[in-house]
Parts: sequence; C-alpha cells; structure tokens
Amino acid sequence: MSHVPESAHSDPHPHGSCSSAEHPHRWRLLALLCLAQFMLIADVTVINVALPTIGDDLDLGGSGLTWVVTAYTLFFGSLLLLGGRLADAIGKLRSFVAGLTVFTAASIASGLAVSGEMLIAARSAQGIGAALMSPAAMALVTALFHGPDRNKALGVWAAIGGAGSAVGVLLGGVFVSGPGWEWVFFINVPVGLVALFGVPALLGNSRSLVAPSGVGSSLDLVGALTLTAAPGLLIYGLVRARDHGFDAPGAWLPLIGAVLAAAVFVAVERRVREPLVRLALFARRSLVGGSVVMLAASGLLIATFFLSSFYVQHVLGFSALKTGLVFLPVAVAITLGAHAASHLVARLGWRPVGVIAFALTAAGAAVLTRLDAGSGVWTDLVPGFALLSLALGTAFVCATTAAMNGMPHEDMGLASGLVSTSHELGAALGVAVISTIAGASLEGGRAGAAAGTGGFDNAFTACAIIAAAVAAVGALLLPAGRPDPAQGPVVAH
Repeated sequence: MSHVPESAHSDPHPHGSCSSAEHPHRWRLLALLCLAQFMLIADVTVINVALPTIGDDLDLGGSGLTWVVTAYTLFFGSLLLLGGRLADAIGKLRSFVAGLTVFTAASIASGLAVSGEMLIAARSAQGIGAALMSPAAMALVTALFHGPDRNKALGVWAAIGGAGSAVGVLLGGVFVSGPGWEWVFFINVPVGLVALFGVPALLGNSRSLVAPSGVGSSLDLVGALTLTAAPGLLIYGLVRARDHGFDAPGAWLPLIGAVLAAAVFVAVERRVREPLVRLALFARRSLVGGSVVMLAASGLLIATFFLSSFYVQHVLGFSALKTGLVFLPVAVAITLGAHAASHLVARLGWRPVGVIAFALTAAGAAVLTRLDAGSGVWTDLVPGFALLSLALGTAFVCATTAAMNGMPHEDMGLASGLVSTSHELGAALGVAVISTIAGASLEGGRAGAAAGTGGFDNAFTACAIIAAAVAAVGALLLPAGRPDPAQGPVVAH
C-alpha cells in the first residue's frame, strides 16, 4: 500500500501539450511505475530466504539478521508520510527520481557489503529511498489516469503487492543457490535504471505531473524524526533484550526512550502548523481499527516468513532454492486470500471477516507450534503456514477498506499513508518481537543445535496468542457494516 499525496486525490487535467487528451504514454508509464513498486515490495520477502546464508558469510547472529530485515521496513514505514509530503512540495517526478536513485545506489551497496554493519546501513538507505519513491509513484499513477481508466490502473497497482511477495520468495532461493545472495540486491540495479531513465523520458513536459502541487510545502521534519525514533528504539531495546535480558540497562533504556519519543511525537503533532499526522483523525474508530489490524497482520506474516526460513534451512537442512519453492504456495495463498476478501467483505462486512481471519491465523500458528527436527515440511509446515497466509491475505484487504470507510475526500491521502505506515512498521516490529522470543533457536551451527526447536515453538505460540487477541480487538474496533461501492477502489499491498 502507498501513501497518496493530497494533490493526487483531485482529478487533475494536464496542462500544456496534454490539456485536451490523456497522456499518450500513460500505460507504458504505468508499467514502469508498477515495476518499480514491485521491486520495493519484493525486497520485503526476498531477503528472508537469504538470511541464513548472509549470516554465515558476514558472521551475523540472530540479532544482526533481525536488523537486516527491520532496518528496511523501519525506515520505509516511518518516512512514508514525509515522502508523500515531499512529493507535494518538490513535485512527483523529482521525488520519484530522488527516491529511486537512493534505492538503486543502496541496493549496490547492499550487494557489495563486506560486513553486517555495512549491510544494515545500506538496507536502511534502501528504506529511505523506498519511502521517497513509493508515494510519488502512486501519485503519478493517480494523476495520469482519470475516470474508469483510473480504477483499472489502481487495480493493476494493487495486484503488484501480491505478485511481489510471491515472486520475492522464489527469487531469493534462485539467487542464493545460483550466483549468490548478493544478487538479491544487484537485481534491483537494472530494474531501477530502466525506471529511472524511462519514466522521465516518457513523461515529457507535462507540467501538472512534474511541477510541485503547492500542497504541504511545510515539512514536519521533527515529527518524521520522532516517528522514526520511537519504533527504532523499541526494536533496538527488543534486540538487546534478546541477547542480554530485559533487566540489562542496554535493553530497558531504549524501551523507555521509545515511549518518550512517542510522547514527543504526539506533542509535536499538536503544535506544528502542518503536522505529519492530524491526530484528530484517530477519533475515527474505523481508521484505528484498520491500522491496528494492518500492523498485526503484517507483523505476523513477515515474522512467520522469518522464523520459517531459519527452521527450514537450519533445522531441516534445506537449500535456499528448495526453501523458496516451499514458500511459493504460501505466497500464492496470500494473493488468493486478498482476492477472496474483496467478495467476503462486500457480503459479510468488515467485523466478521476480520474476526474470522485472525481466528484462522491463530489456528495456523497453533499448527506450527508442533514443529520439531523430525517434522515434514509438506505435512507439518506448509499446511499451517498456508492457512495463516490465506487468512492474513484476507486481513490485509479488510484492514485497508475498513480504515478508509467513510473517510472524507480530503483525508484519504493521509489515511492511506497511515495504513501503509502500519504495514511497514508492523513488519519491523513483528520480526523484532518474534526473534526475541525465538532466541538462540535462530542461530546456526552448535548454538542453534544446542537450543533445539523450543524457541520456534515459543515464537509460534506467541503468534497464535497475538492473532487471537487481535481477533478480539477487531471485534471491537472494526466497523460493523459493509463497504460502500460508491467509494471506489482502495489500494493495498
């Protein structure tokens, strides 16, 4: 899902050469913009299959590998709202090019990393680039198309999320087993270059698509900083607690810092003239419910990918390629769940669908608690994981449409951005929490063998408990009705 800058919600009519007709290259531009977005989404899942190999090559333990995943989603999610504002302030194309340039350069640096610290820094830069690029790309799509064509374009954009997740897990296995884990990142370079040169060339001199909109010219940098610091400190504290226990000052001091940063964020947003987030929006229960459901769904899904990758490769001894093939039906289940959700929510409403989705998620996670060194991947892992993924695919659509329910036209961009932020931060926080619970079971070699599979059992048990708790919360926060077809499509991962 991507934040849509405020200017993207009007139905602009291009000036200049395209004033009397649609942009002549709009479908080619859509293909390039979707290709770039596909790259960002795939980067969330493609890394999971490569983690054990990266850990061996760069001498990274469970804590370091947690950061390899969370650094990207942390900065991607925390800076999405700022990226949307920047697209309004400096122009959609400039923001897109700047973000794509940073992301592509950071992908090169990730592939060339010779240490864990270098890789984590490069992954952080990838997240910053993604946060600049994704909302600008979405804004270009909404500005290029009008009427029925816009709905078609947004449908294509939405499908990219599921395709990116599914293809990402397969590509991760292919690259790690073939040319090496570095190509998980190097593959972004030709894709980035094609979009980097192709989009400006095809766009031409369409002033309404290139020039700043004049909306949101004041950037809330302090708000963006504290929004990044709060989850960042929380993740750091959890990772430290995993290694040293919660009673260590290195663990609880960052956790206190996270609470303080969150309090500062709220205080700043109340006082600045153009806040990153208008806090009054949180009076809408449907937005809060949708955001909570999205946070939990993303966290549970990515955390389960994270745990399963280590289990399949370290405990069962599968190669990266076989691991990617194991995950492929799971990723397809996400797409099927999202497709089914559109019909289920329209027929049953948000609340029943959300509750059932997380009840099934809890059941799937409960199946995974029985995994041990003698379990079969197709008989024990895949059934539970596929059930969990199918249910969470449904939850994603339920969360997005619920959050946007009844939202005034002028607030849709911000609401969309909040749900997108919840998606990315959920992934970061989910991996941090679950890896802390799994503990030494994530380690390779003797340390992992000595720890056994008890850590995996505990982590999957926590997933089941969290899913059951969210089912109860969803029954309270999700709206009781059904979507209004007149609202049109809502775009999600």
